[in-house]
Amino acid sequence: MNYRHAFHAGNAADCVKHALLVALARTMLAKPKPLFVLDTHAGIGSYDLTAAEATRTGEFHNGIAKLRRSPPEALDDFVALSGTADHYNGSPALIRALLRPGDRLALCELHKEDAATLRRRFHGDPQTQIHQRDGYEALTALLPPPERRGLILIDPPFERTDEFAAITAALLAAWRKFRTGVFAIWYPVKHRAPVRDLFDAITASAIPDVITCEVMFRPPLDPARLNGCGVLIVNAPYGFTTAAPPILNALRDRLAEPEGSAGISVLADETLK
Repeated sequence: MNYRHAFHAGNAADCVKHALLVALARTMLAKPKPLFVLDTHAGIGSYDLTAAEATRTGEFHNGIAKLRRSPPEALDDFVALSGTADHYNGSPALIRALLRPGDRLALCELHKEDAATLRRRFHGDPQTQIHQRDGYEALTALLPPPERRGLILIDPPFERTDEFAAITAALLAAWRKFRTGVFAIWYPVKHRAPVRDLFDAITASAIPDVITCEVMFRPPLDPARLNGCGVLIVNAPYGFTTAAPPILNALRDRLAEPEGSAGISVLADETLK
């Protein structure tokens, strides 16, 4: 409850997460059937980069500010949706900009003030519902959606010492209720051990069709730093694995140090039972 994303909005990790989120949404929206999107940890939706929180850390200078100066072609779509010079659009604003009539967005935010900000931002929007509630609990409460097609973003603040274990348990419970849903889980990489444990737990769960997309800004040698991040995806939609590599490579080239890396890995095959 102490975490406020305004200090970190538009940083390099946000750019990785949101560029991949836009690509996921685009591929799913290529089909005409209605789409439901659930954002479990929504924040406030859009962020003022001139506000005290953003200027205090200045993290956006090494993220979205770099990309906006001269966007690589693979990131044109994301950068165009990312906001203006002084603002950065988080996942709620990005997704809402893409939705068609008939699609639906549910935003969960536990922090009272941030939930109120979301309500003001989306006031009068019949396609967007705001829930002040725990995002993990919402996974089982709101799934499966009546649309039967869903993109679920799980993006916790990683304040809890057991956040990786909480993600695994929540994902498994949600997948059991909605096995055809597309789940996207953002995770930080400070050092490899917690991430390896997450991957092992997901593999042991027997959830099929799981990939990871990662950008490492530098080798994970200093566990006190955010050295990279990734998005773990269950049921990646058709076309995404073709669209993702140029995006990941462009993010690496613009945001990573010379020893950085990027790539896609398969954790579980589609046919896993």
